[in-house]
Amino acid sequence: MSSAVVIEAPGEHRLVPHEPRQPEAGEALVRVHAAGICGSDREVYQGNRPEGYVRYPLTPGHEWSGTVAAVGAGVPATLVGRKVVGEGFRNCQVCDRCHAGETTLCTAGYEETGFTEPGAMATTLTLPARLLHVLPEDADLTAAALLEPAACIAAAALKANAVPGERVAVVGTGTLGMFAVQFLKAGSPSELLVVGTRPDRAELSKKFGATEFRTKDQELPDDFDVVIETAGSADAARTAAALLRRGGRLVLTGIPAPGADGLDPTDLVVRQLEVHTVFGAAPDAWAHTVRVFGAGLLDPLPLVTHELPLEEFPQAIELVGSGDPKVGKVLLRP
Repeated sequence: MSSAVVIEAPGEHRLVPHEPRQPEAGEALVRVHAAGICGSDREVYQGNRPEGYVRYPLTPGHEWSGTVAAVGAGVPATLVGRKVVGEGFRNCQVCDRCHAGETTLCTAGYEETGFTEPGAMATTLTLPARLLHVLPEDADLTAAALLEPAACIAAAALKANAVPGERVAVVGTGTLGMFAVQFLKAGSPSELLVVGTRPDRAELSKKFGATEFRTKDQELPDDFDVVIETAGSADAARTAAALLRRGGRLVLTGIPAPGADGLDPTDLVVRQLEVHTVFGAAPDAWAHTVRVFGAGLLDPLPLVTHELPLEEFPQAIELVGSGDPKVGKVLLRP
């Protein structure tokens, strides 16, 4: 029986029978293997996602993996049967930013799978085929459901541009932080420090390649070449900047609540820090992620702690917001 989760309005959801939408020209129909849940899905359910960034009623799900079941006109038939993941941003492809490859900055306005367009918390998902990224034949689709958050961090890693032998650090130990450790480790750093608030993440950080773990209340160094910040807490950006040497490179990916302590402009100028930011992932970051995953340099599976059926959507949302350290990534399996 095909089914889908539909959030009618904040706090109201139901499980409905799902009728696959046959792909039109340029589209593909994907049989969903798994859909991840992140904090923004909780926002959609609770009704505190910013205006203009959600459209109800809605089938959520922007992190997913699956297999192509059918394609529309103009799409290579060789895609059918292939394992895939897909970009969420529905970019226009004709504006200045799209032509530059910066699809997350598309000037045509915001549209994204799982927020304004039907998402993957359903048996199937139909979307523009140009958004698909093909996985190796032997790819683990459960692991691949985490490649959307990984791609956001790949964008950060590309901007950080760490070269072998540099001293690098990650601030934040959630899913994004653990991906940042893996991407930076793949670049052969001389040191890889992880700074977080949870000592229970030390072991996992080291498993992924960290050479050292410290909590932010411990004494921290101030001479690192590159820092990727993933925590999004009010003071995470300052903590991250303080780790850098003069002329060091900082990439911010976390989104703190409004009114967070900003970076000190005097400090930025005097220390000549280079600051980059990331929101979402452009196609080059997705391609990089799939390549790194296919090469075995990215292992998302240890981050998955719960797999639930679609019927248990409310329980899954509760788990994600519980703050329980034993809860990592939660997947729904249609």
